[in-house]
Amino acid sequence: MTLLSIENVSKRFGQNEVIHNLSLQVKQGEFVSILGPSGSGKSTIFNLIGGLLSPDEGTIRLQNEKINGKRGSVSYMPQTPSLLPWRTILQNVILGQELQGETNRERAQEMIQKAGLGDYIHSYPHELSGGMKQRVAFIRALLSPQPIILLDEPFSALDELTRLDMQKWLLDIWETHRPTILFVTHNIEEALFLSDRIFVLANRPAHVISELTVPFSRPRNEELLLEDRFLESKRTVHFALKGSESN
Repeated sequence: MTLLSIENVSKRFGQNEVIHNLSLQVKQGEFVSILGPSGSGKSTIFNLIGGLLSPDEGTIRLQNEKINGKRGSVSYMPQTPSLLPWRTILQNVILGQELQGETNRERAQEMIQKAGLGDYIHSYPHELSGGMKQRVAFIRALLSPQPIILLDEPFSALDELTRLDMQKWLLDIWETHRPTILFVTHNIEEALFLSDRIFVLANRPAHVISELTVPFSRPRNEELLLEDRFLESKRTVHFALKGSESN
């Protein structure tokens, strides 16, 4: 079942067209990545889906309801964790639920424990490492009641080993709960390792130039990253992405 549908969406800032005639769909329970060059308009797409911006043309539908310019329809996790420094980890995690008036502290505590943060449940953000803060931010997004989670390059600021650990943790959480995720990245390996499908964007104005179904079964582990079939898929995406720079 199609959960999110972006239909012929365009967006301009003055004379600068950032997105042109963009169309893509995300099904219920899918993990879909948007891959494109830096500055290609990926974050603008998220701002449109989240209602922070309105498209100049086209329609965005969530569960078949038009959400152009409508805020609060999606759960969003930005590049930085954006935790409130005066709230404890538990209080940060339940923030999305509080805003929707349906707090479930017991489930929040269970998720924090499963994330290996049980000893920090009453700690404050400044007491956590970067990777731990990202786990807290993702749990907050996961517990929010909206039907889809938007992840905007959430691991880009982490070192390589921490980033891989976070990718594996995210996959484990996703396998357990199967939330619908739309993930923005410019990292080919990350997109292949995490996703069911990948949309490759052209450079500005952004539009889809390639849709790729990831050929690897789940569950996935880090050994996959060294296999020939993974490297072959990486080459395929690389050439699609290189082609995007000339579109």
